[in-house]
Amino acid sequence: MNDLSFDPARAAPFMAAQGHNGWLGLTYRDHGKDWVELELPWRADLVGEEENQVLASGPIVSLMDMASGLAIWTRMGKFQAIATLDLRVDYARPAKPHGSVFGRARCYRTTRSAAFIEGVAHEGDLDDPVARVQAVFMSITPAPGAVRHG
Repeated sequence: MNDLSFDPARAAPFMAAQGHNGWLGLTYRDHGKDWVELELPWRADLVGEEENQVLASGPIVSLMDMASGLAIWTRMGKFQAIATLDLRVDYARPAKPHGSVFGRARCYRTTRSAAFIEGVAHEGDLDDPVARVQAVFMSITPAPGAVRHG
């Protein structure tokens, strides 16, 4: 790869610091040629069940969506605009109280217009998931000759 190739270790801190992902406090953990892992730290304001002190499902979905996008760009070796078409999250169990959740997403296939993801939200053991994820993203390519305003 050349210096202009997509590097999730460099891109994730910037992307995770923006907007909703920044508010959640997502942080980069690791990556491979087609996968990325992020961390969602436990915070009291992200709790979904007050009596159990576990993270709500919404932040976990956001964690997996961001990890999925980074996995796609990592596999492609470049940044390209994408949109989430389908993101299925099957919860296996609640997260442990006061613990971080890690989201590992792997882009296992890309086509001209779509990318396919499988992933796991876990607490340190990929074989004991909080949730499993399947997703499809589409590429967004501007029409030839399109003028961008703004």
